[in-house]
Amino acid sequence: MQGALSCVLSCTPIWYFAREGFTVQATDFSATGLEQLQGAARAQNVDGRVTTAVHDVRDPLPLPDASVDAVFAHMLLCMALTTKEIHAAVGEVRRVLRPGGTYVYTVRHTGDAHYGAGTAHGDDIFEHGGFAVHFFPRGLVDSLGDGWTLNEVHPFEEGDLPRRLWRVTQALPR
Repeated sequence: MQGALSCVLSCTPIWYFAREGFTVQATDFSATGLEQLQGAARAQNVDGRVTTAVHDVRDPLPLPDASVDAVFAHMLLCMALTTKEIHAAVGEVRRVLRPGGTYVYTVRHTGDAHYGAGTAHGDDIFEHGGFAVHFFPRGLVDSLGDGWTLNEVHPFEEGDLPRRLWRVTQALPR
């Protein structure tokens, strides 16, 4: 399978996507993290399929309009971003996706054990252990899917706490 995929944040599925024949553009706020990712790509013999770019999610994506088939983002949107910034980031994903393109993202939701714990910063953002997380109510997921085909909201758990997340799959209309 061939196609262009953009991964925002250093995401583990990069290796899977690259081995399956996708061209992967990975973005992250950390240049050091991206250097480590490039080293790992070389070690896994997929460096020809993986490129990287330092990027702040609050800025426009460094990709042309309608240039990728899919975007994957693991917990990117639950960083300490306002709801307005989250909507803008999803708007950027929409801009770079081709018609029919797929956006898969994961977010911690309001059913998570850390929701409501720690220091409240408003807008469903809570700081716990020095790390601020934007927790998603279902209504936010639904509003981010306006104008998209919302294919799935799949609940899952991750880690020791465990963190409670949704994996959201939505597609642009053709």
